Amino acid sequence: MFIDEARIYVKAGDGGNGCLAFRREKYVPRGGPSGGDGGRGGDIYMVANEHVNTLLHFRFNPEHKAQRGRHGEGSNRTGHDGTSIDLEVPVGTVVYNEQTGEKLFDFTHPGERFLVAQGGKGGRGNARFTTATHQAPTEHEPGKPGDELRLRLELKLLADAGLVGFPNAGKSTLISRISAAHPKIADYPFTTLEPNLGVVKLDDFRSFVVADIPGLIEGAHLGHGLGTQFLRHIERTKLLVHLVDVSDATGREPVEDFETVMRELASFSQDLAKKPMLVVATKMDAAQSPDRVSSLKRLAAERGLPYFEISSVTGLGLDKLKYAITERVLGKESLTSHSQG
Repeated sequence: MFIDEARIYVKAGDGGNGCLAFRREKYVPRGGPSGGDGGRGGDIYMVANEHVNTLLHFRFNPEHKAQRGRHGEGSNRTGHDGTSIDLEVPVGTVVYNEQTGEKLFDFTHPGERFLVAQGGKGGRGNARFTTATHQAPTEHEPGKPGDELRLRLELKLLADAGLVGFPNAGKSTLISRISAAHPKIADYPFTTLEPNLGVVKLDDFRSFVVADIPGLIEGAHLGHGLGTQFLRHIERTKLLVHLVDVSDATGREPVEDFETVMRELASFSQDLAKKPMLVVATKMDAAQSPDRVSSLKRLAAERGLPYFEISSVTGLGLDKLKYAITERVLGKESLTSHSQG
């Protein structure tokens, strides 16, 4: 099960209390205060792990508490520090303070480590309060409480290019043809129920990551269909690949489909709608009406958007589209240098 949002409670360990004690030992003529300090409470860290790809484990275990520090003891013995804990999260996780909405950290690389809740300091024992004029102190301190937070975790997949379009526009079929991903493919709406990632490799050893998200329909921002909940997964992408079905099977106009998806993107985020975009006419092998194809091509030209025609069934235009995506997410210079090498 793919889970991309979770709410958790974290509590760092409290510090141990300082000890109030006096030495009463044989052959120790001058006793005195001997209360040790309390141990420090354990911290809670979050660590990005590239082998974790969902937040599902937090759904079943939403509370995380670190160990408290032990209390100080007599004979100036300091209490043991509490054990810290690491919470593993997928790369791409964003951590928010649920109460304030503040973004605390954004994990973008494997191995990144973030102190999310700091353990409390241990209290001082009475031995710490000894002075030349105050040789039998009874003062001692309680341990400080550890940080306590309610967090919202949001997973945003890390991809270079994102596929958008209506359900059955050919997104899953395309990603299965150009990468090693094997998403579910069928001839009914909403075959894709969760995002898929695929790594596209070129002959010159370059590669990029493409994300396929569930299709959008009119009113998706109002919760129609599968809504827009998965659009967060393409917010990090450098490029959107807008797939439009130009076959006669849909009964809809390709231009209207394009405009509908653009409105839904803008309703979710204006920044998302303004990302660089390629317009791709899909299912060209089943396109029987030249007018449907030419109308989409004119729209792309009017908006100054690069236009491509493909068929994932026959392979028409797939290589050209792959290199166009690579050029835009990796840069022309990288393609040129690798082709020369």
